[in-house]
Amino acid sequence: MVQIVIDSSADLPEEIREKLNIHTVPLTVTIDGIEYAEGVNITPQEFYEKMSKATELPKTAQPSPAAFSKVFKQIASLGDSILCLTISSKLSGTYQSAIMAKEMEPVDATIFDTRAGSLGHGFQAIRAAELAAQGCSREEILSELKEYRQNMTILILLDTLENIVKGGRLSKFQGSLAKILNIKVLLQGVEGAVELVEKIRGKKRFLDRVLEIIGQKGEDLSDRRFGITHLNNIKDAEFLKNEIIKRFNPKDVIINYMGPTMGTYAGSGGIIISF
Repeated sequence: MVQIVIDSSADLPEEIREKLNIHTVPLTVTIDGIEYAEGVNITPQEFYEKMSKATELPKTAQPSPAAFSKVFKQIASLGDSILCLTISSKLSGTYQSAIMAKEMEPVDATIFDTRAGSLGHGFQAIRAAELAAQGCSREEILSELKEYRQNMTILILLDTLENIVKGGRLSKFQGSLAKILNIKVLLQGVEGAVELVEKIRGKKRFLDRVLEIIGQKGEDLSDRRFGITHLNNIKDAEFLKNEIIKRFNPKDVIINYMGPTMGTYAGSGGIIISF
């Protein structure tokens, strides 16, 4: 049997992880000098409240190789093989930590770079777990995952540039100007990295443009599963879900909170759409 391991940046709802027996290794986030394990001793809502009051941008950190190794050994003791899916190696050192864990212990593990974060990562784990439950071999699962990864679209909607300013990627002046002009930023995941698509003035134009870009993938997306994660922005997440269902007839749309790892970079009101 192949068992699936992910890291917590996948933002998968707990009930899905439990149902599909997906094991999770947490990343950590430090806020005002206090370290928390994502999904263990801090919820997305608690993270949002602490981040909004923090003087500095929270700092996220990959799991240690030892954290991965502990989970790998537990699975190996059952005689099962391991397929570990991680956040994009271009966004975090988590993939490297998992590789090091595999080298530390003689376990039958394969590490797979999802080239994604949030539900782009999570959906690949769901598919892997479904195939594993059907009795597919690890090689068969990997073959399908590579195709899934290649065909995935990831859109990142920044409602505020506050965290980008705090992180030093933008000056305070530029950040203030963007706020005054009501500028929203649309990014896209490309081969595991994040690239700017465009800057748009006004919320309505911003959301309309996002739906227009989704529509470029086709009018009938009934073979696609959509994931929408948000940081304290259920209103826009629900609007996008309803419009996606109405316009594109998707297989499924899942909304979930964005955890600390992705939320630190997306900032308040941020949304990630994966399909």
